[in-house]
Amino acid sequence: MNLRFFSTILLGSLFLAGCATPFRTAGTGPQTAVMLVKVRKEKKPERIVIELRDDVAPQTTANFETLVRRHYYDGMRFHRLFPHLLVQTGDPKSRRGESDRSGTGGPGYTQPAEIHLKLDTGSVVAARLPDSLNPTRASNGSQFFICLAPLPKLNGQYTVFGKVTEGLDQLDAISSLPVDSNDFPLDKIVIKSIRLSN
Repeated sequence: MNLRFFSTILLGSLFLAGCATPFRTAGTGPQTAVMLVKVRKEKKPERIVIELRDDVAPQTTANFETLVRRHYYDGMRFHRLFPHLLVQTGDPKSRRGESDRSGTGGPGYTQPAEIHLKLDTGSVVAARLPDSLNPTRASNGSQFFICLAPLPKLNGQYTVFGKVTEGLDQLDAISSLPVDSNDFPLDKIVIKSIRLSN
């Protein structure tokens, strides 16, 4: 087999394997993710719907979708709450409920910055280390936060890869729950599941 032809086939296969939605057809609309969040010991979880923006953040979205398909987020806790501003999750260390360690974990890699959208109400944003440690503004491989209000001072600094279209009021209520000195919730707030739809 011609080596150049083989390389082209291999690259094409790798591209399709890494695509966020290789089998989605035109006209089916944007990909969405449904997140079920259980607060304390309440029986019924809160339903949060996220519309993903692979048109502006294709690598970040593809990575998120890959993690969702692997059920990576199931059982993680929300580890940062800022009342009426944002809630943050996506750290595998949060499963242990250790306040002082949560916010430092991830899948072991970062994602390149794809900074195009403003941080508006409902924006789903990839978390990252500060500029002093991360001058390229690369995103954490799994952590993300959801804006409960516009955060204009952060525009141009973070990758936005989705928007909450349902359940923002529930997240706003969660954001006001009691926290410790590390902004870690005293109540257990757990992602029961995230699943893709469309």
